Amino acid sequence: MTTTRVGVWLAGACAFAAIFACVVSAQDSEQDLLERARQMFKPLPPDASTSERPVTAERVALGKALFFETRASVDGAVSCAKCHQPTLYGTDALATSIGNHDKVLPRNAPTVFNAALQFAQHYGGNRRDVEEQAVKALVSPLSYGNPDYAAAEAKLRAIPGYRPLFEKAFPGEAEPVNAENWGKAIGAYERVLLTPAPFDRYLTGDTRALSVQAKRGLDKFMSFGCSGCHNGVTVGGQMYQKFGLVQDYWTATGSEKIDKGRFNDTKDEADTYIFKVQQLRNVARTPPYFHDGSVADVRDAVRIMAKVQLGRDVSPDDIADIVAFLESLTGEVPPQFASVPNLPSAPYRN
Repeated sequence: MTTTRVGVWLAGACAFAAIFACVVSAQDSEQDLLERARQMFKPLPPDASTSERPVTAERVALGKALFFETRASVDGAVSCAKCHQPTLYGTDALATSIGNHDKVLPRNAPTVFNAALQFAQHYGGNRRDVEEQAVKALVSPLSYGNPDYAAAEAKLRAIPGYRPLFEKAFPGEAEPVNAENWGKAIGAYERVLLTPAPFDRYLTGDTRALSVQAKRGLDKFMSFGCSGCHNGVTVGGQMYQKFGLVQDYWTATGSEKIDKGRFNDTKDEADTYIFKVQQLRNVARTPPYFHDGSVADVRDAVRIMAKVQLGRDVSPDDIADIVAFLESLTGEVPPQFASVPNLPSAPYRN
């Protein structure tokens, strides 16, 4: 082999080796990102049932009807679905929700999707789980507005079609139509309202499920520190944190009222401005943002969170990348939620 041919062969071999090294490096980088993500996040389970809170077909069917039932409210107009609508990804798209007799609720309604997987309910965490939330809503002055549970139960028992549904869902009970079973049934329904997304496929090993930009956003989401609070199966919803670690949140959000967070429930000064960290699944589809719905655009929400929680000024490119990652958390509306049920009829009373 001539010296020229040897030189050409060596050059080609070096070029191939360089290309191979780049491919291997890219694969290593891809695998490293996936492994880092797996340490922070988990894919959704098939449902959110527990040994204490089981899911049965009968309870889910009853719970779906009760979720859309307005006749248990004081004005006949409030249901769970009033604040959590099928057409709005389980929200109502209002800054703050509307209760009975058009009363304005103090906070924004987050999506009901995947909510049962959170460690507590409400921004202040004053409800242990979705079952307790559903039960206490019956006597909330702003929500269903009943003076007591007996009044709510009387409304349900006046609708004959519910009794066989309650009996199937809670067999063997002398009086199954009661407030506790209302909560258990609605809870069972909410525990199947999960929304698997491209990010879940990514976490299970399908690295093609995320775009290149979404992967950049995932990397930044973790390296910037966002995942310090927004982690776990619901990408948040698993802890409490002060809103405004670096600066007062209301200066950045333009909030009209200053909400003291958990302090409103506990009266403990240590809980001032402490809120449950919100889950980020489907966040790109559920504006407006924050407890008071003070921010309309997800890009602004990302910028504000980086500033008030991390003390970081993020560039437009950083925001675009992180939003691309947040888009990968969007799943399909659950089929059990997409259609409104036909409710049992009741005798007309003038």
